Amino acid sequence: MTRLFGLKTTFCLLLSCLLSPARGDSAEPRVSFARQIHPILAAKCQGCHQSSLSSGGMVVSSYADFKKGGRHGTPFVPGKPDESLVMKHLTGVAEPRMPMGMDPLPDGSIELFRRWIAEGAEEDAAEDTDPIPTEAPRYLASPVITALAFSADGRILAVSGNHEVLLHRPDGSELLARLVGRSERVHALAFSPDGKLLAAVGGSPARFGEVQLWEVEGRRLRRAVKVGSDTLFGAAFSADGRYLAFGCPDKTVRIFDVATSEETRKMENHQDWVFATEFSVDGKRLVSVSRDHFLKLSEVATGAFLENLNLLTKATFGGQGELYALSRHPTKDIVVAAGDDRTPRIYTLHRPRAIRIDDDSCLLRELERQGGAVEVVRFSPDGALVAVGGMADQVNIYAAETGAKVATLTGHKGGIYALAFAPGGRIATAGFDGMVRIYQVKTGTLEKAFVPVPLGTAALRTGSRLR
Repeated sequence: MTRLFGLKTTFCLLLSCLLSPARGDSAEPRVSFARQIHPILAAKCQGCHQSSLSSGGMVVSSYADFKKGGRHGTPFVPGKPDESLVMKHLTGVAEPRMPMGMDPLPDGSIELFRRWIAEGAEEDAAEDTDPIPTEAPRYLASPVITALAFSADGRILAVSGNHEVLLHRPDGSELLARLVGRSERVHALAFSPDGKLLAAVGGSPARFGEVQLWEVEGRRLRRAVKVGSDTLFGAAFSADGRYLAFGCPDKTVRIFDVATSEETRKMENHQDWVFATEFSVDGKRLVSVSRDHFLKLSEVATGAFLENLNLLTKATFGGQGELYALSRHPTKDIVVAAGDDRTPRIYTLHRPRAIRIDDDSCLLRELERQGGAVEVVRFSPDGALVAVGGMADQVNIYAAETGAKVATLTGHKGGIYALAFAPGGRIATAGFDGMVRIYQVKTGTLEKAFVPVPLGTAALRTGSRLR
């Protein structure tokens, strides 16, 4: 009897082992849209399927956009991967196979999409996959410099770096602080009119745009706000410092309330990336330039489009080319704009007569055609001069009233992407070669050239004062 009981017990234990999963062999976790699916979409699909291009009407910048689908229908049917359009294009069952013009996704990535759809194609809470760094980056070589700004009192020169903004003495004699942030690139720097805040606008390509607001005195990040799915451009404060405008690759201009960082206006008046913005003197209107060739004037209160300031026929048919650069006179509603066609033009925001087709009545004057595309223009603090930089590897300075050239700044090794006038008759230039150069404006004399980042030094904590 005892032997029989023992056999029964052994049989039961054996059966239990056969029917039960092995220890540690738990069910496979559900596929996460935020951690597993969206990174693939961002890396392989978002280059074409974004709001500024929207191939097939499909946008994949977010779960909501992806779910909405495009002209060919909804991309996925929850629970039914074999009926989902995205699976048919990823596997080549439907043409064209995606991602178009690239190698097919690995089988493992395709299987992630299949499982995610089979599991219900749900959106999960996105984790912050881009935490703000706590240490400054280390450099083996100086990075390309895309933005410069002097504080209004001339005591600080802000320089863009990788994942940071560097604050220098105005003559380049000393690095004062490193403001480390999340954005890989900083495309625009602007001090608030009272000098208390520094706006750094940029982001990480094909991932996110970001607006950072730094407290200058305390070297403290007041707020960092992600905007959209690609880098941002062209920051400008209103004269009273209440609002910050910037351009986006989704064809919009956004305006933020500086105190709250809440978006107060989204202007959808352009047809392509917006690269620069400027408020009118009274802050009631906003000027913007875009890859769509237009210099547009919009109303801040409503976001309504008012008019194109540049010549309609030429702009429509590409005569003036894409516009990249914009600067407003410090005290007048006059702007200088330039870009692909190499000719800077100065316009008034107040049209002297009714709008007509093929009319250029807002144009005040054209400056000399440059040796390459123009990337940056700046009015001097008194409005008397206009500086022009770009792919011609030199900066030309002109009298704003007459267009006469007054100085040429040479010595650059590559394109110039950033200019900043300082109080007292100096100007800083920077660009492709990673050097900041300080010149005397009147004579064009180079006073100093320096690498703005520490090379091969130990990392510092974010916001660190160096003195």
